[in-house]
Amino acid sequence: MSFPWFKDFYQQIAHSPLSHWLEVLPAQLALWQSAQLHGDFAKWLKLLSLFPQTSVSNIELQDKVEFGFASDIDEHTSKQLVGLFKQFMPWRKGPFFIHGIHIDTEWRSDWKWDRVKPHIHSLKNRHVLDVGCGSGYHMWRMLAEDPKLVVGADPSQLFLMQFQAIKQFNPDPRIHLLPIGVEQLPELQAFDTVFSMGVLYHRKSPIDFLYQLKSQLRKGGELVLETLVVEGDEQTVFMPEDRYAQMRNVWYLPSTKALTLWLERVGFSNIRVVDVAPTTLDEQRKTQWMESQSLADFLDPQDNSRTIEGYPAPLRAVLIAER
Repeated sequence: MSFPWFKDFYQQIAHSPLSHWLEVLPAQLALWQSAQLHGDFAKWLKLLSLFPQTSVSNIELQDKVEFGFASDIDEHTSKQLVGLFKQFMPWRKGPFFIHGIHIDTEWRSDWKWDRVKPHIHSLKNRHVLDVGCGSGYHMWRMLAEDPKLVVGADPSQLFLMQFQAIKQFNPDPRIHLLPIGVEQLPELQAFDTVFSMGVLYHRKSPIDFLYQLKSQLRKGGELVLETLVVEGDEQTVFMPEDRYAQMRNVWYLPSTKALTLWLERVGFSNIRVVDVAPTTLDEQRKTQWMESQSLADFLDPQDNSRTIEGYPAPLRAVLIAER
């Protein structure tokens, strides 16, 4: 099984500050290809080859992710595209607009981007890493800022396939998704900006994770960290007994003050809490593109300020820091 996507990436970084990554990355991805792939992987790969070639008359990334107008294609092609995109459900991060087709994802990820964007350094001409990038929605929004390169790292094979399905409509050589976890990243110390949005609370060792993020940044580079938090002082860190909002893999939810202290201890400077916002039922919800349970099912039906387990409802914060 051959994946030209990865070879394109190797060529892209060969003469960049990331060139030393080539010492380990090809072997890692070769190992990934030889490992146990998802049961639907061969089907997803076949589906990618079935997407019709279309003429994309517009590319919009500033205010939304939109490739092509409905008028670019006929009704038959539109139905064909809907059928193909639906084969890659569930769609969690978005939304995407492809030739008039609205992939209405579980998350309004554009709302998160609107909260983050005003506070970050310009991405123009920068090398950008998005750790835990999902299907790549925020990477496309980053691309609107004219970076040199945007790299996403996420081990989910479905997210890789969703990203490649979308990228067929804008094969920009500056954006790539690699199916690897942060623990597989060497200490590159080469990215100008590193994003980590919605990952920290899934890590059993959050301090190690912060060190891993720091080791990807060049000196003076910027970390953009978005995560679940709780109210409290520098010593407040919450760990659920079992599930949190029905999620099994939630470990530590610090207060913003505790998280600031963590970042200081790890060696970051100029740390700012730039946004704190509760997750609303309009921002995360069930749609025809994600039909299983969503936030409304995870909150106490009598009191939406609590999860179904009785914990404080999701509160998310954005922190910016420098290496």
